[in-house]
Amino acid sequence: MPAASSDDFYAILGVSRSASEDDIKKAYLRLARELHPDANQGDPSTEDRFKIVNLAYETLRDPERRRQYDMFGSVPRGSGGGGADPFGGFGGGFGDLFDAFFGAGGMGGGGRSRSGPRKGEDAETTVTIDFAGAVFGVQHEITVRLPQTCSTCSGSGARPGTTPIRCSACGGAGEVRKVRQSILGQMVTSAPCTRCGGTGEEIPSPCPDCKGEGRRRVEQSFVVDVPAGVDDGATLRLPGRGAGGLRGGPPGDLYVHLKVRPHPAFTRHGSELAAVVHVAMTQAALGTAVHFDTLDGVEELDIPAGSQNGREIRLRGRGVPNLGGRGRGDLVVTVVVDTPDDLSKEQEELLRRLAEIRGETVAHAEGGLMSKLRGAFK
Repeated sequence: MPAASSDDFYAILGVSRSASEDDIKKAYLRLARELHPDANQGDPSTEDRFKIVNLAYETLRDPERRRQYDMFGSVPRGSGGGGADPFGGFGGGFGDLFDAFFGAGGMGGGGRSRSGPRKGEDAETTVTIDFAGAVFGVQHEITVRLPQTCSTCSGSGARPGTTPIRCSACGGAGEVRKVRQSILGQMVTSAPCTRCGGTGEEIPSPCPDCKGEGRRRVEQSFVVDVPAGVDDGATLRLPGRGAGGLRGGPPGDLYVHLKVRPHPAFTRHGSELAAVVHVAMTQAALGTAVHFDTLDGVEELDIPAGSQNGREIRLRGRGVPNLGGRGRGDLVVTVVVDTPDDLSKEQEELLRRLAEIRGETVAHAEGGLMSKLRGAFK
């Protein structure tokens, strides 16, 4: 294991520089379990090693911070070094990591208290946007009805003029612990207190409007910035827009699932758009220029002489912007040659003359000798 002063985060985690996000996470979990101070009581040196493992993981698990680290070989200022919490891998430090491996109470009595307001639930909603909005980005207003902090009690859950009291069952810890013996020694497990719901408080006189929950369902509307280049089925995460927490706890997140309305003229294939343009037989043979409606506006499309049915014309940079990147894909227009089926007598004669000049065999004209003979036997 490299020393804590090492600045090679890949070597610290024991992975290659091409390691996937999943490989990095697996390596981190293995080292975190091995080095966690609560699992190495009596060995203070593991705490420093644990900190640098966390810093390495926090840097490499984030694509943007990993990209900057790969480019500059250091942690960007304000990205987790210095005063940032080095134990952010599970969102809350030693206790959260310990819970992930050993349960809420840990082992050897080293777990932390879980009292205090809990984070609200995550929520989700689905919105439908136009095809052009998915290509270029759009601001879309959404309305959701979710639990939010009760305005009557300010989230405390207690009737105005009263306050919550310490839970008599857990003594304010928010959890109840049990001790048992195992082959590893004394094991301490814990679970949220059923009396107070893990908050560590009881409410003798609940708020009449929220019934002690500290929150009420409220309808709210806000605008979502849909980035350019999103596709049907994409999901946007809006931190802090979910349900408010119980008794003043922080809100959860809102996940917005996107549906994109089909376009009558364009289909999408990744960053490319596809469309068709219809031209007459004579236009395909002699060449022409037609006005074509792209998502960016009307453009003149050059159809070269001798164009065959199915010919593709590529308009560079008229496709879908690359999500989170630079540039745009192309628009591929397929030529469809329309054969006339309503020729006048004069037009038919001209085409027959052309076929004769080119030495091409064509069907006899309707009303000719063969046509009359066929009609006589009907």
